[in-house]
Amino acid sequence: MGKGREQVVETTFARRPQLARAEVIDKATRVRFENEIDAALKRRPPNEAKLAGALRAVAPFSASIRNAMAEALGIMVRRASFKRELYAASVRALADASDKRVASLLKAALAGEEAGSSATLSAACFCTDPSLAPALAKLAASRQSHLAFGAEIARVVRGESNGVHLASLAPMIKESHRIALCTELLVPLARAKPVPRAIAPALKVLRGAERHLGRWLVMAEVAAKAGDEGPAEEAREKSRVGPSSARAAWTLVLWALTDATRTGIAVPETRPTVELIARLSDRPSADRDTTFLFRLARAKAVLCRPMLEGCVKVVPLADEVGIRAALYLSRDHGRDDLRQALVDAAHGDGAGPRREELRGVAAAALWDLGMADVSAPLAEELTASKAIGNVAWGALIRGTAMRKMTNSTSEVDGPLLAPDLVHEAAMRWIQWGWLE
Repeated sequence: MGKGREQVVETTFARRPQLARAEVIDKATRVRFENEIDAALKRRPPNEAKLAGALRAVAPFSASIRNAMAEALGIMVRRASFKRELYAASVRALADASDKRVASLLKAALAGEEAGSSATLSAACFCTDPSLAPALAKLAASRQSHLAFGAEIARVVRGESNGVHLASLAPMIKESHRIALCTELLVPLARAKPVPRAIAPALKVLRGAERHLGRWLVMAEVAAKAGDEGPAEEAREKSRVGPSSARAAWTLVLWALTDATRTGIAVPETRPTVELIARLSDRPSADRDTTFLFRLARAKAVLCRPMLEGCVKVVPLADEVGIRAALYLSRDHGRDDLRQALVDAAHGDGAGPRREELRGVAAAALWDLGMADVSAPLAEELTASKAIGNVAWGALIRGTAMRKMTNSTSEVDGPLLAPDLVHEAAMRWIQWGWLE
C-alpha cells in the first residue's frame, strides 16, 4: 500500500475506536452478522446461501463472528440440520480457524445420518484433532462407498491412512457421487496446502472415469499438489493429439497444472471462448462459470483480453462478471475509462434491479485498483446495506484497511486471505453462495 493510500485509509477510519488484535471488523458490522445468524436459526431465510457465503468470507477477520457461528453450529448439530448452507459455512470456517470447539461438534455430526453431509467430511480434512480418528475410521469401513471414500480422504489428508483403502474404493464411486465429492471435498483441497501423496492413486482412478474437463482438472490439481507428476504428463500427451479444440483445452489444463504464474512458463497462445472456459470450470457447464477466464486474467494473458472486452460491452456494468472484467482491463490493459464505470456501479448508478447487489463487489474492485479514496468511504455505506453481500464486501475492505494500519494479523492467515479482495473464493461465497 502506497503512502497516499495509507493516508486516505487512516483519515476514513480514524473516527472508529481501535479494535482488538483479533477483531478488525467494527462492532456494528459484527452485531449485524450476529443478528442475521440468530434470525436464520429461528426461521430459515430464502437467501441463506448468500448469508452463509458472506459469513464464510468474513469469519477469518473476526473472533466474535466465529463465536456466533460456533454457537449456531452447536444448535444445528443438535437439530441434525446438516443440509443447511449455514451449517456448511460454519463448520468449514471453524475448521479453517483451527477452533478448539469444532472437534467435538464434528464427532457428533459424523455420527449422524450421512456422516453429517460432505461439508462435515470436508471440515474434518482441516481439523487436526486426533479425537476424530475413531469416527473417521469407522466411516471408512461403511458399506456406502461415497461415505467411506470421503472419510478415507480425510484420513489420508490427516496422515492417518496410507491411501491403499482409498484407492480400492475409487472404482466404486458413481458419477453422481463423484460430482459431489469433487465440488465439496476436492475443490477446498485444491485451494489448500499440499496434501500427502498417498491420495494420488485414488485420484488417478477417478480421473480415468471423469468426462468433465473442469472436474478432471480439480482432481489433477490436488494430485499435483501432493507431488504427483502424472496429471501433467497426461495433459501434455492429450494436448498433442485429437481435434484442435481438444488440444487447445488440454494445453490450458497443462498450463494450470504447471502453475504458470509462479514458474514463469508462458501462458499458451490459446484464445479462450465461452464454451472452452465453461468446460474448464468445476461447476456444471450450464452455469457458464468464468473461473478459468479470470485465472488467465490474473496471469495477464493477452489473449484473454477480447473475452474480457466482451464482458464490458454493456455500460452501466450489469453483473459481477462485467465488474471483474473491468477490474482486470483497467489494471492490466490500459482501459482507464472503465474505472468510472466501476465507480458508478459502486454508487449504485446502474441499470436493472440487481444494481444494489453489485455495489459491494464494485467497491472491492476499486480497492484492488488502489482507489482507496473512493473505496474506503463506500465501505462505510455498505455496512448498512440491506444486501448482506454488500455488508461482507464492506467488512472486507474495512478489515483489510485496519489490518494494514495496525499491522495486525488474523488467526486464520493463509490461502483464504488473498492479497486481492476480489479473489475467486470471495466471489463464489459472497456473490453466488457457492460454499465449497
